[in-house]
Amino acid sequence: MTMISQLSAQDSQFLYVQGGDVLTHVMSITLYDPSTAPGGKVRFKDIVRHVSSRCHTSPVFMRKLHRLPLDLDHPYWVEDPNFDVEAHVTHVRLPKPGDWRQFCILAARHFARPMDMGRPLWDIYVVEGLDGVSGVAPGSYALLQRFHHSAIDGASGSYALIALCDSDALGTPAVRAGPSVGLGAVPAPVTMVTRALASNFASPVRMVNAVMRLSPALVAAAKRRLTAPPVGGRGKVPVARFNHRVSPHRVFGAVEFPLVELGRLRQRVDGATINDVILAICGGALRRYLLQHRDLPRDTLVAVSPINARPRDGQDAVSGNELSAMTVELGTDVADPVARLQAIRNFTREAKEAKAGLGARLLTDLTRHIPGATLAGVARLVTNERIARNQANLVITNVPGPQFPLYMNGARLTHQFGMGPVTHGLGLFIAAHSYNGVVSFCITADRQLVPDVDVLVRCLQQAFAELRRSRRAPAKAVARRKPRRTARTAHKARP
Repeated sequence: MTMISQLSAQDSQFLYVQGGDVLTHVMSITLYDPSTAPGGKVRFKDIVRHVSSRCHTSPVFMRKLHRLPLDLDHPYWVEDPNFDVEAHVTHVRLPKPGDWRQFCILAARHFARPMDMGRPLWDIYVVEGLDGVSGVAPGSYALLQRFHHSAIDGASGSYALIALCDSDALGTPAVRAGPSVGLGAVPAPVTMVTRALASNFASPVRMVNAVMRLSPALVAAAKRRLTAPPVGGRGKVPVARFNHRVSPHRVFGAVEFPLVELGRLRQRVDGATINDVILAICGGALRRYLLQHRDLPRDTLVAVSPINARPRDGQDAVSGNELSAMTVELGTDVADPVARLQAIRNFTREAKEAKAGLGARLLTDLTRHIPGATLAGVARLVTNERIARNQANLVITNVPGPQFPLYMNGARLTHQFGMGPVTHGLGLFIAAHSYNGVVSFCITADRQLVPDVDVLVRCLQQAFAELRRSRRAPAKAVARRKPRRTARTAHKARP
């Protein structure tokens, strides 16, 4: 029997949103030290051969899209009969001196190029000539590995990355290949028409059922909204300099912090998590950055934060998207770093337990039952810059990774970074990737909206140092926001 594999509504949204200057792929950036490999060297053909040997570990590598006319139904995954791994792996070299700035420019330019949507939705850029990058071992090379977001999310992307890696320099696979997953075949036309009609007719009923299942929670949330003030007292989401239409150009920057230091910083406030510290550092950095540009909004900036919605056992992390999300106030209107962390801790605690979590669950459940053509139109509508910037100012995502060293072809993976998509109205994306005791804060932004990404990187460093210098908050202290400042005093305030 021929297996049919259709994209979920959530997977499909990333296809429907893409168009023009908005590209919805993600990119992993990994640096390798070949000194641990046999002979101390890894050749390009070794990398191609190794990648080819691991393509069976995930269906992502060998299947492509089969899209219906007018998006009458969600697309299908089908096996690519012409799959050729060499068509997905490219070799380039940085010109001398091969420093960090040149590498960031190359990564950003590659990320800004559209992917070939007629092949399996991934590719790898092998970059040599990194000897001018500070802190990188001589002879190191980088892999810029792109996936389209319709094929993976943070969890399944991490799995695909680890599946290409080894747990030691001897070549022991880091993950065991699971049972073979069918790649899918092109359904017969009558099958596609029948499924499309069934989906479109059944969708309204399923949406009503989803709402009915959540109705007690909706009633409870409505009561809370009517009887309690909003968390943090926030009204509208302010408009910042990166909340406009994006161009075709991107910038990239990153900075690394020890994971153990972030663990110490969370002790500044009782009950704070590593994720709260990450958000507080981002909030402090954005405050500094916008103050330098005399463009700090009076109200706090708000980030949308994706949440992994997979079961805790992680058995379904091979491919696809299982995401929820919540919006988080970043405390950019709070000057004191500990008070900011306290405010974020209070907000995330309540948001997870109450309304932000409910809204994310409801939205996720409802979008599963919207017909393909309707969802395509809605997805394009909600990414209009006027609508998107009313929901949040930027995206901040925390992507946990393995806390042990990985290898490929015997070369040790020394640094890991990442880039994420920016859209109209949300021209800034910050990803915190953790790997082997280090957390890298990675910035992807539109080049016109954030032309000085190096300044924002320095602001992250300063916000981290400021929180390190701060003292622990009193155990029973309650975070309270300071009175709102006028725009004039905000511009004159010192970071």
